[in-house]
Amino acid sequence: MDNNKIETISNLFEDKEIRSVWDSEKEEYFFSVVDVISALTDSAEPRKYWSVLKSRLKKEGSEVTTNCSQLKMLAPDGKMRFRDAMKTNDILRLIESIPSAKAEPFKLWLAQLGSERIDEVFDPEKAIKRAIHYYRKRGYDDKWIESRIKATLDRNRLTDIWKEGGIYQEIEYALLTNSIYKEWSGMSASEYKEFKGLRKENLRDNMTDIEIALADIGEITTRDIAKNEKPKGFLENQKVARRGGNVAKKTREFYEEATGLNAITKNRSLNYSYMDKIE
Repeated sequence: MDNNKIETISNLFEDKEIRSVWDSEKEEYFFSVVDVISALTDSAEPRKYWSVLKSRLKKEGSEVTTNCSQLKMLAPDGKMRFRDAMKTNDILRLIESIPSAKAEPFKLWLAQLGSERIDEVFDPEKAIKRAIHYYRKRGYDDKWIESRIKATLDRNRLTDIWKEGGIYQEIEYALLTNSIYKEWSGMSASEYKEFKGLRKENLRDNMTDIEIALADIGEITTRDIAKNEKPKGFLENQKVARRGGNVAKKTREFYEEATGLNAITKNRSLNYSYMDKIE
């Protein structure tokens, strides 16, 4: 997250508490609607304000209110009570619907963000430069960034091969990737992220050099086997994915035997930790 965004959010909510719940299955944060409204409007009755706003949005045909969930959050009396909550993109849409001077800087930031993304459609190089800028700010050197971009291209070559084998859905890509990861690491991608203490962060961005190498070996081997044997359908491709992952597993065993080190660690690039633990 860049500093400008952090500063904007900080100024927007000042020192007001915005309660949130992390959904590990959906990998989404859900924020208390009433807390956001209270912070933006200074209303003496934020619940009533939300009730009126909800009715207005429904009449206008907005889908924001239909995406509202009921989740348990800690109440002032210390008890867990159900509260209206929205995930990040819906909360942003809701903020745009609130007439408040406090929300204006945030709305301007969203408009600027949208403008930049449209510019990137016409000039994709800007998106590449933005990614490089973000990685540099997080302390990654240019050699690492170059390898990361190459790994992304290699990943796209793998999904292209899967498409030739009749795999088109994102859930199938995820399941095949899990087959590769499970074979060499003993964990699915989501389990691996949990092991490292990650949430929405990218797993590869938080891998050590050897972990990245093993992930690459598994995917590149899977790609080359599939390119040669041309498996069709999910089950055939899953068998190939496991074979690719097994090559990475054997590589891991050789590495650990030679170094006496565990190739899989909790080491990550993050320099912060989450304060809450929502089950």
